[in-house]
Amino acid sequence: MEKFDVIYCDPPWQFNSKKTGGSMKSGASQLYDTMTLEELKEMPVGELAADNCMLIMWWVGAMGKEAFELAEAWGFEVRNMNGIVWIKQTVLGNPFFGMGYYTRAGSESCLIAIKGTVKPLSRSVRAVFSSPVGGHSEKPSEVRDKIMELFGYKRKIELFHRGVSKGNWSVFGNQSYPSLILDEYGWREPHICELELQLEGIENG
Repeated sequence: MEKFDVIYCDPPWQFNSKKTGGSMKSGASQLYDTMTLEELKEMPVGELAADNCMLIMWWVGAMGKEAFELAEAWGFEVRNMNGIVWIKQTVLGNPFFGMGYYTRAGSESCLIAIKGTVKPLSRSVRAVFSSPVGGHSEKPSEVRDKIMELFGYKRKIELFHRGVSKGNWSVFGNQSYPSLILDEYGWREPHICELELQLEGIENG
């Protein structure tokens, strides 16, 4: 199985309650399958990592401790909890009024964690950027652009991806194409029949 130099992911965090603030319909579990921290830890993500690999992982403000633990469980050393920071905007460019337990969030962060030694191609990539919000849990494409600037055409995979892969990215996700398969034997490439089912699922989704 191919190893990757960059692993980018937005884990389907399962919160302790059905909502993060606001209405019941705002909870992630109401819209798509979520996973507990222990289920995420059990995924053999470390098997995908090259000897020198960077993990770029989205996390939510209520689960900083869990995000740190997950990165370590996958075999990475956390270097920056706010390696990339998305300042959310409305479609009109105004500050986004989000949800939250205590204060209403208007940003979201990716942590950066390292396995081995990783040297970026560029050291001028800005951590903070502003972009409008999309659909529920949808992340802006600017982050993938930043990763390209940091690593160029090195081997990259996006976990928990949704939709059709673009560019030179490998992907994994139950709403993704062409997605790697994770079964009882580990990671593998999909068979032709599985690819057909993946594409059909997206087209009918």
